[in-house]
Amino acid sequence: MTAVPAPVATVSDSPGGSGGAPDTGGRTGGSFLAKAALVTALLSVAGSLLGLVRDQALAHFFGAGTDTDAFLVAWTVPEVAATLLIEDGLAFFLVPAFSLALARRADSPSADPVQELVRASLPRMALWFTGTAALLIAAAPYLVAVLAPGLPDPQLAVDCTRLTATCALTFGLTGYCSAALRAHQRFVAPATVYVAYNAAIIAALFALAVPLGVRAAAAGVAVGGVLMVVVQAPSLWRQLRRPYRPGPATTSGPGSEPAKVLQTAIIWTVLLFALCRQSQVLIERFLASSLPAGAISHLNYAQKVAQMPMALSLMICTVTFPVVARALAMGEKERARDRVERDVVLAGCVVLVGAAAVVAAAHPLIELLFQRGAFTSRDTATTASVMRVYALGLLGHTLVGALARAHFSVARTTWIPLFAMFVGVVTTAGIGFLTVGTWGVHGIAGANATGICVSALLLLRGLGPHTVPVRTRAVLGQLGRLTLAAGGSALLGAVVAEGVARPALAVLASFTAVTVSFVLLGLLLGVRPWTTVLRSVGRKLRHVR
Repeated sequence: MTAVPAPVATVSDSPGGSGGAPDTGGRTGGSFLAKAALVTALLSVAGSLLGLVRDQALAHFFGAGTDTDAFLVAWTVPEVAATLLIEDGLAFFLVPAFSLALARRADSPSADPVQELVRASLPRMALWFTGTAALLIAAAPYLVAVLAPGLPDPQLAVDCTRLTATCALTFGLTGYCSAALRAHQRFVAPATVYVAYNAAIIAALFALAVPLGVRAAAAGVAVGGVLMVVVQAPSLWRQLRRPYRPGPATTSGPGSEPAKVLQTAIIWTVLLFALCRQSQVLIERFLASSLPAGAISHLNYAQKVAQMPMALSLMICTVTFPVVARALAMGEKERARDRVERDVVLAGCVVLVGAAAVVAAAHPLIELLFQRGAFTSRDTATTASVMRVYALGLLGHTLVGALARAHFSVARTTWIPLFAMFVGVVTTAGIGFLTVGTWGVHGIAGANATGICVSALLLLRGLGPHTVPVRTRAVLGQLGRLTLAAGGSALLGAVVAEGVARPALAVLASFTAVTVSFVLLGLLLGVRPWTTVLRSVGRKLRHVR
């Protein structure tokens, strides 16, 4: 099928045409994907920057002490819910399900497959989300006791958990809306959810931190979850209310039930994978609760900053995930393979240059972002050193996110991602228990990096003819060259950062040195993204001449 580049307007959430044919089938060309990725990345960066402001406000008001630790235990609930319901879990089976329903529209069945899917799935899921939220609110004391048995003030953590537990409902509805809109090639509204969410938490902190203490942040989580649904609901409503005009009767017909798209086994494999992946955070919080006060906070701040390059790199895969799922639904495995290989290498390129920058400028970066109010210079030194250890696993985190999408895009049951993640979690737990007594928070961060890299290698090895037949050796070769370029640029950036006294200038100089040296080393090593760009520029220049 020849892809037709879409105009700029198609990136927005404005309603399109109607009828029996798939309304987004042509939006798979490079032009549309580039524009969609750019819009998504810009909004995601805005959300991430607001997330940094949120963490800065939390550090300013409460530092890295007992109150912050109590909130971060409660923060485990929205962290797990975001992975299960927004970023990974629901998206991994709902995007392929909606993509398949949109592809079935080409057969012009008597009933709209998309609306059938919504009627069959949304009411039941909403009921499950509501019940889960109520259960978490009731079981908050027991949950806190399990997550952080050594916490100095468990009651404060219980109060915060009861507020954050509402996200089981709001995040579930948010994830459903996001998956449906992305399958329809609508990316703007889903990309704004974290802007609304973090803005609500920041506003709650500044308005309520004095009367409520750290409970204000938990209240912001509850309000922010509602806003995440509100910013997407109008766009999804416009997509679902568009008239559907069935064509002549075909073999698809009403007999093609939506249940075949959302099989129970598929749902369980996806949710168990996402829960297993997020359990790394639970292991960290459990191990850190036995360390001195502030350990959980240091891990949290280090992880939040270190993972920003990963979040940016996965925007590429988020935009192309519906394209891969649609290609596999149409039996175009080679097209899906080429897309996945390009995405993995490009995402690796983005995350590795980001990881090199984070490692090189760790201390001045943390000092610039957090060292004010109750956040001391000692907190800065500990957080920066932990962040350097976390950064060693950033490529693994990106590969897990990208490769899991490739596995689940086939819209049928596969246990490989769950097995790979389980082995990684066992590795994380084992190394963490062995090293936490000697190395403290650094041992926990190292265990996280090792475990996620093990999972990434198993996921890459597990791709094959039954999923997406990726050429593993070629992909590993490109990633190896990128890793060498990142290592060299990180060393140069660290030297530059050490020679500048002021934190802001040190970060700027170090980031510049890392970026320039990464590009030059990539060219020297013949990394694909750079050679592809050079060929493209050469063609443009020849065309101009």
